[in-house]
Amino acid sequence: MAIICAGIDIGASATKVAILDQEGDLLGSSIRRSGVDFAKSAERGFAEALREAGLQAGQVDRVFSCGYGRRNVAFAHDTRTEIACHAAGAYHHFPRALTVVDIGGQDNKIIKLDAKGNRISFKMNRKCAAGTGAFLEEMALRLDLDLARFNHLARQAEKEEPLGAFCTVFTATEVLGKIRNGVPVEALIKGLFASVLKRVREMDTLENAVIMTGGVVAHNPYLMEMMAAELGREVLAPPRPQLTGAEGAALLALRDHAQTSKTSQG
Repeated sequence: MAIICAGIDIGASATKVAILDQEGDLLGSSIRRSGVDFAKSAERGFAEALREAGLQAGQVDRVFSCGYGRRNVAFAHDTRTEIACHAAGAYHHFPRALTVVDIGGQDNKIIKLDAKGNRISFKMNRKCAAGTGAFLEEMALRLDLDLARFNHLARQAEKEEPLGAFCTVFTATEVLGKIRNGVPVEALIKGLFASVLKRVREMDTLENAVIMTGGVVAHNPYLMEMMAAELGREVLAPPRPQLTGAEGAALLALRDHAQTSKTSQG
C-alpha cells in the first residue's frame, strides 16, 4: 500500500499543512491563520488538507509537526525543528548546495546546505520584528493600505525611497514623515522591501543557489526579483513557498517511516 505522511508547520502567524505521498508529491494542503488556539488551528488545517486530498485521517501513516506551536499538535507522531523542515523542503525541490532564506511572520532564517542536503549552518533573527512579515503588516496598518497591494505597488515604483531607520516604530515615523513631504507611496513600499532584504543580507552571506521561502515571499514575489538584482544572479523559490516547512516535515515523516519499516523487517 502507498505510504502517506503529513507535515504541520505552526507559525506565530499562519498554520500550514501538507500531505504527501511516498514520492513526495503534494496530495492536499491548507494555509490558515494560527490565531490564539494553535491546537484547533492544527486540527482544522489538517481536516482541510484531508478534504482536498480526498483522504481520511486513518489513511495518513505518520504526522510530524514543526514551528512555533509544534508541541500543540496532539495527533502528531513526533516533532522536528523548523530549521530541519525548511531545509528538507527546500532541498526536495532543489537538490544541490543551497542557501535557504526564509522570511516568516515573526522571524527570518538563513540555512546553508551542502550538495547532499546536509546542514552546514543556520542563523535566525528573533531579536526584532523588523524585516519580517510583522514589520510589513505594521507598515500597512500605519499607511492604511491593504497589505495585499504591496507587491503591486513596489513593482510600479519608478524609484526606491531609501529608509534609514531599522526599528519598526522608528521606520513608521520616518515613513509617515516622507508621506507628508510628498514621497510617492510606491517608492516607499519599494523602500520597505529593500529594508527587509537589507536585514536578511546582514544576517549572513548568501552563497550557492539562493532559495527564498515563507509567506512573505509567497505574497510578495517581487522581493525575489529585488534580491536577484542585488546579488546579480538568479534567485529561486519552491512551487509553494509558504508550505516549505510543512512539506519538509512530511518528507521527514516519510523518511522516518521508511527507516522504521526497514528496521522492523531486518
